[in-house]
This record gives sequence, C-alpha cells and structure tokens, in this order.
Amino acid sequence: MKIASINVNGIRGAVERGLLDWIAEQDADVICIQNLKEKSFEFEEALLYPSGYEGYFLDAEEDGVSGVGIYCKQIPKAIMYGLGFEQCDNEGRFLQADYDKFSVVSFLMPEEPHAKQRFITQYTEYLTKLSRKRREYILCGTWNIAHKTIDLAHWADYQGTPGFRPEERAFMDQVFGPLGFIDTFREIKRDGGHYTYWPKLDSDLPRQRQDGWRLDYQVVGPNLQRTIKNAWVDTNATFSEHAPLIVEYDLPL
Repeated sequence: MKIASINVNGIRGAVERGLLDWIAEQDADVICIQNLKEKSFEFEEALLYPSGYEGYFLDAEEDGVSGVGIYCKQIPKAIMYGLGFEQCDNEGRFLQADYDKFSVVSFLMPEEPHAKQRFITQYTEYLTKLSRKRREYILCGTWNIAHKTIDLAHWADYQGTPGFRPEERAFMDQVFGPLGFIDTFREIKRDGGHYTYWPKLDSDLPRQRQDGWRLDYQVVGPNLQRTIKNAWVDTNATFSEHAPLIVEYDLPL
C-alpha cells in the first residue's frame, strides 16, 4: 500500500502548478492533503474525483484557511470528521478514513505558537487514548514541528523559533517516546538533509540547496513498524512550499 501526504497551501494554486497531474502519476492508494484554503462544496468534479479517486474533505468555517482532505482509490468503510474539540473541528484540521484493519488520518497542526500549544494539549490527550486502542492508525500530515536538529537546516540559527521551540520538540519526544508512536520516515532514512518544507516556493535555487524544514510526517503505532517498506520526499513536486511525503507499507487495503 502506498500513501502520499502533501500540504498544498491553497489547493487552487497547487492545481495551477500541476497537482492533478502529479496525483495521476502516483498510483497511490491514499493521498492525504492539508491546507486546502477553499470550501470543498465549490470544487469542480476534477477536484472531487481526480483520476479515479473518491475525495473526502473537512472545511474550515473561516474562509481561506486550513482544511484537510483524503483521496481514496478504495472507498473506506467510514469517514470521521474532526475530533470533537472546537479548535480542531471548526478549523478543519482532522479527517479520518477507516478501513477494515486500520485508519488513515489527514491532519494539520496550527502554526501560530499559542494556537499550536492549545491544540497540542488536547491532541496529546487524543494520542494517549489512541496508543491504547487495538486498532491501527496512520497519521499523515503537517505537524509544523521539526523534531530533531537533523530535521532543520542550520538549526542553531532557529532555536526558539516557532516550529523548533523546546516545548514543541518536547511534545514530539513524547509522541515518539512514551506514547510509542513511530516516525515512518526515520525508520528508512536516518541521516540529515531530508526536508519537506522550504519557505521560498519560487526560488531559483534547487530545494537541496535551500534552507529546509522537516515538518510533515506519517506516524504509526508500534504494531505497524515492521510494515514500513520505503519512504521518501518528492522534492521534484513544486506545487507548494511543502513537498509530498510518500510511504510504502506492506499492508493490504
């Protein structure tokens, strides 16, 4: 099974830069998208059902911000919209597709530090409950936190910067420590220099030479650790400041 996750930072602009062509080329089973910044009821058919996929979306109440979606080749057993707390649900930050033996989530963490910290408090409660469930989950999306120093170019210059603050990194320590979740990308790639976000989308410099951040993750529980077969960042896809994160699992739908 192949899952791709991408923060499009505005789906209209991403489509203009080739998003739909990229989706058609991937042959992924599930594609999680974040930061739609559009209302899905205004989408044309090409966005609702791109290249044989069925689209599901959770819009933000406010215009022009956040919103998440999931494109599925195989129709899920159920879709769960939100987590039941206002900051998450009203801002369109969590969407879950349930299959027989596992669920796939498209997730978007707030960027603003105070909003992020409020969200982390409630999200930690959710993750704690999730870690005790027998069902397996694949949490895909933008966490807006670079966890380790190898996840941020020139990290010494960014200490205390939102996205690399000690309290944010401590939260990720908890996720990948006591809570027992697995950073799928780091199961495959243990070295530095791998990023998913570059602030300058239209820079003439190739992404490999720009200052990058690894802000996007696919996170699973320990029971799925052995199913992780490959993981990579598609740095050639430039329809957003974020690059797609793609992970292959030895899991049937």
